Amino acid sequence: MLISWWHFYLATQSIYRQVLDMASVLHKLITPLFSGPAEPPRNKVSVIGVGQVGMACAVSILLRELTDELALVDVMEDKLKGEMMDLQHGSLFIKTPKIISGKDYSVTANSRIVVVTAGVRQQEGESRLNLVQRNVNIFRHIIPQIVRYSPNCILIVVSNPVDILTYVTWKLSGLPKHRVIGSGTNLDSARFRYLMAERLGIHSSSFNGWILGEHGDSSVPIWSGANVAGVSLQKLNPDIGKDKDKEGWKETHKMVVDSAYEVIKLKGYTNWAIGLSVADLTESLMRNMSRVHPVSTMVKGMYGISDEVYLSLPCVLNNSGVGSVVNMTLTQDEVSQLKKSAGTLWNIQRDLKNL
Repeated sequence: MLISWWHFYLATQSIYRQVLDMASVLHKLITPLFSGPAEPPRNKVSVIGVGQVGMACAVSILLRELTDELALVDVMEDKLKGEMMDLQHGSLFIKTPKIISGKDYSVTANSRIVVVTAGVRQQEGESRLNLVQRNVNIFRHIIPQIVRYSPNCILIVVSNPVDILTYVTWKLSGLPKHRVIGSGTNLDSARFRYLMAERLGIHSSSFNGWILGEHGDSSVPIWSGANVAGVSLQKLNPDIGKDKDKEGWKETHKMVVDSAYEVIKLKGYTNWAIGLSVADLTESLMRNMSRVHPVSTMVKGMYGISDEVYLSLPCVLNNSGVGSVVNMTLTQDEVSQLKKSAGTLWNIQRDLKNL
């Protein structure tokens, strides 16, 4: 009887050792202390569209270490998977633990910020406003799905024409206006600051200047506020920005307006500057910084504008979205240009249907 029990014990130990040998490396290495469902990400960013602009936004956001999960969405599944894998293979060099992608918008669930770059590309010589109807039809499919999976998100619209498509997004999403933001003239202002600073021989961060209104041909340079270290350039040259200015500073704004067309002519698209710009906006929102950015927001009731249009004004961005708008002291001419910019957009918006 004792021999039988001893044989049973030996057989049991043999089986136990076999089970241990068959256990995976994972089970041998890790002892779990918690077996419940994983918490959803707290700082998730989703990027809709993995074209040149979308990927520039994604990479810029990753390099700033702003998110604990990045989701990519596109209809081109092979390119989408390839972009995701390419980023995942660089995981060692970034601090974002999870990068996912999918054609289905469920991958965007629980996003704090959703960046919309999807749409048809602007062609050489094509005005941003000519893109409207082609992109509106795409947004009718995209926006409701984003809100379905992330009802509390902040939307940053990048697709052109950005001001009208931000308005379209606001209408289609049903979200409050402070949570629907257009990238607007944040990039125009950056271009303006770079070009002005180059001419002045200083770094762009040391020149303070704003481009407001439409992101595009009717944008408004605020010459009355242009300064270096608080020194108003308009006080130094009362004609700055005007046709009669002998120094020709007005040409700088024309260069801002033409710069996107020039880059498109040279390389086929713009992507790096807008990607860096969007990451800058994302940082202010995600980190609750309350920094002021010229971004597209609902301007009805401001500066005598009576129509529901989105235009860029200096906005305070925090974790609620557009927390407030700075009331700049503009000249009458600048206010008139803003109204004209609003009118240009409204003349197109008022004919849009199914919103």
